[in-house]
Amino acid sequence: MRAKIFSVATLLVFFTGAAAAQTAAEREACAADYQKFCSGVAPGGGRVLECLAKQKDKLTAACQKVIETHQK
Repeated sequence: MRAKIFSVATLLVFFTGAAAAQTAAEREACAADYQKFCSGVAPGGGRVLECLAKQKDKLTAACQKVIETHQK
């Protein structure tokens, strides 16, 4: 339960600093990928988005679409 609360809290600030606001569906699409590849990255300033973009070829198809949507 504590891990789930942490995950939800982390995802609430998932793309803080990104150009556009994230929807709940977008956060959900990347939740597992974030935990797998970028959980050590502090949210804010677009750092999580940048981390996920660097791992793009390893992400789920749904998260890849989110990353493509939010890249400049």
